[in-house]
Amino acid sequence: LETAPVPVTTPDGAERPAVTCDPDGPLVAEVVKTSSDPYVGRISLVRVFSGTLRPEQTVHVSGHGLTDRGHEDHDVDERIGSLTSPFGKQQRPLTHVVAGDLACVAKLGRAETGDTLSAKDRPLLMEPWQMPDPLLPVAIQAHSKADEDKLSQGLARLVAEDPTMRLEQNPDTHQLVLWCLGEAHQDVALERLRTRYGVQVDPVPHKVGLRETFGAKASGRGRHVKQSGGHGQFAICEIEVEPLPPGSGIEFVDKVVGGSVPRQFIPSVEKGVRSQAARGVAAGYPLVDIRVTLLDGKAHSVDSSDAAFQTAGALALREAAAEATIHLLEPVAELTVLVPDDYVGPVMSDLAGRRGRVVGTEQAAQGRTLVRADIPEIEISRYAIDLRSVSHGTGSFTRDYARHEPMPPHIAEKVREQLEKGSTLT
Repeated sequence: LETAPVPVTTPDGAERPAVTCDPDGPLVAEVVKTSSDPYVGRISLVRVFSGTLRPEQTVHVSGHGLTDRGHEDHDVDERIGSLTSPFGKQQRPLTHVVAGDLACVAKLGRAETGDTLSAKDRPLLMEPWQMPDPLLPVAIQAHSKADEDKLSQGLARLVAEDPTMRLEQNPDTHQLVLWCLGEAHQDVALERLRTRYGVQVDPVPHKVGLRETFGAKASGRGRHVKQSGGHGQFAICEIEVEPLPPGSGIEFVDKVVGGSVPRQFIPSVEKGVRSQAARGVAAGYPLVDIRVTLLDGKAHSVDSSDAAFQTAGALALREAAAEATIHLLEPVAELTVLVPDDYVGPVMSDLAGRRGRVVGTEQAAQGRTLVRADIPEIEISRYAIDLRSVSHGTGSFTRDYARHEPMPPHIAEKVREQLEKGSTLT
């Protein structure tokens, strides 16, 4: 069977001549599947495109182009152990593997599905696979303490086996999120985690990272004075907080005159303000897009300290928040939906019901339409399932984070009520 030459590059992107199915050519092989055996460990199913692979040979392992899936780019040298040919449940030993053949290689510690194996002195890289994006998030947590100890290793093996799966440790919600292609993919992954790796996990509601910001200018006074016999704590600071445009972050401005707050303690006030902003002031979400101006304060020659002014800065920010209206900001995604023309109406109606704003449509090939919309991420956690229902399995979509926008007051109030009850909006 004749096949087209395989295009290759070096790991740094330089083009090289395409390789052909020649046992005497340069070694180029690809890991087409990764599995784990409880006795052998990681087993890589390798297809040789060019050259000959032999036992005890040192090869160069290159993996690039899947960083968005949690697979870091890597270039390492590894030693090939024994080569075997799968035959049912049996593994038949091989003395060599020529171009066009498949073989199993055990204990390649760094190789993952889609990686390229090549000669150590002539590293090459095949084009990375084009994989569908996993768009269905499932937040998980260990069922017990024993499962928690094994969870990290089990998930690492699971993701190494399946390049269509992405593992995310969300820095905003502190949730462990497994991104899958759909419900069936999710069920298979969790069942495989339980039966193959002995790790029991429980799905939990998926949280979305919200933000807080000030709705208007406000001022606050932080007073931290304690005397309990001996060295005390004394710090007073007055601040003014005003909102900034989206994406501005937190600005700290020093306008103290006359030395009312000693210069060495001004960074302490800023540290206290930023620490309190990270913890939130209303609903426990990070505070963003504000300017904090330090106007005045008082210090004591003996009792003032770095810790005292940090506490005073945090107290001042909380007092300013109590006087102002605090807006909740929700993440908004740019959604692109590709559906047959017959389902454009139902899809647009569904998006409108999710608080989505359609920003445009355009004709695609073969009687299909591309619908673009901005929509809150809270509304599309299960969109991979819902779109399949609306379009009868004929639609597809992509999503990208766009920005944070103010949440409607009635939705924000619902979030606060659920936080008071100990649950979270999903």
